[in-house]
Amino acid sequence: MTDTSSTRPADSEAKAPRRSLLHRLMRYLPMIAPVLLWAVPCWVLLYGGQDWPALVTVVGTALFVVGLVVMPLAMARGHGRRQQDRAAVLGDSLLGISWVLFTWSVLLGVLLRLALTVAGVGEGEDRARIVTWAVLGVSAALLAWGYAEARRVPRVRSLDVQLPRLGAGLDGLRVVLITDTHYGPLDRARWSARVCETVNTLEADVVCHTGDIADGTAARRRAQATPLGSVRATRARVYVTGNHEYYSEAQGWVDLMDELGWEPLRNRHVLVERGGDTLVVAGVDDVTAESSGLAGHRAHLAGALNGADPDLPVLLLAHQPKFVDRAAAAGIDLQLSGHTHGGQIWPFHYLVRIDQPTVAGLTHHGTRTRLYTSRGTGFWGPPFRVFAPSEITLLVLRSAEQPASK
Repeated sequence: MTDTSSTRPADSEAKAPRRSLLHRLMRYLPMIAPVLLWAVPCWVLLYGGQDWPALVTVVGTALFVVGLVVMPLAMARGHGRRQQDRAAVLGDSLLGISWVLFTWSVLLGVLLRLALTVAGVGEGEDRARIVTWAVLGVSAALLAWGYAEARRVPRVRSLDVQLPRLGAGLDGLRVVLITDTHYGPLDRARWSARVCETVNTLEADVVCHTGDIADGTAARRRAQATPLGSVRATRARVYVTGNHEYYSEAQGWVDLMDELGWEPLRNRHVLVERGGDTLVVAGVDDVTAESSGLAGHRAHLAGALNGADPDLPVLLLAHQPKFVDRAAAAGIDLQLSGHTHGGQIWPFHYLVRIDQPTVAGLTHHGTRTRLYTSRGTGFWGPPFRVFAPSEITLLVLRSAEQPASK
């Protein structure tokens, strides 16, 4: 593996990206979202036609009010300046619970009522209570299942990806992608070790981590990240920063990954050679890097490719799928990304789709570029995954021309 790195002064490519509609809407979400998340299920479960005893109504309402007050306070303490892990776990868990309750209060509050009307169950307390118990039952089941899904070691997702410019000598190159591990308030050191053990069973030529390693500084989450040093690859272990690194001393994470034996591809590339053919493996900082104010951090694709033979195929690591517009314009063959978590808790993927061109899977962009977006290896915030399973991805690269021996 040959290292051919380069960085150039910032140019027009390094300009901060225009803020998307989702980012503009985010300014108002902290004010209105908590109220909606708790008020809607409170109304559906307690005031939608059920004639509950007064004690049930009072206690139930009090619980929703407590959730509305405690959730933002706990999240502020957990993710703000104080960085209190227990508060973060509480706030994140309440966020996940409220999202699931809100979603199914809306869906069953409308669809189940409609179905009951068609079935001849008219307006009244019976119909309201059926809806209530359905919402509670579905939400409880999904939260239990979602918690188990979030905490388990991800299943391996395998697929072949044909790259027309890939030389026959590189046909069958095994690339393993992990991303969005999000080591955080819940100690997942054992989970991290088991993920790395699973990666090592895949006999990878190249292992990639496309960012969002953790929530917190490298010093604070070191024990959870240390197993990454045990990951094996025959040719390269490469890493790029995600947006969450820029919330918590990104350079510390770059330094730790370097210490653990990974190649931080900060707007640079390495060459992977096999069978007389060569693949350029390039990486860029996250698109939010420049706005972080951290000196030297920015997404700079031209710098990442500087010195590379333009006739060679390029595998690009970029944390966010939306970087694919630049990748396609530059004729990149394959971009690997994470960031979206596949939505993590259904139906959040509809909101993610406002900000990103894809949520998960393999997609085609422009005349040449393919993008693979992982649903992520870990989880952020709420310890739940609902209809968005985590993954460790094995991509087997295929050339258009198979080698004669195969």
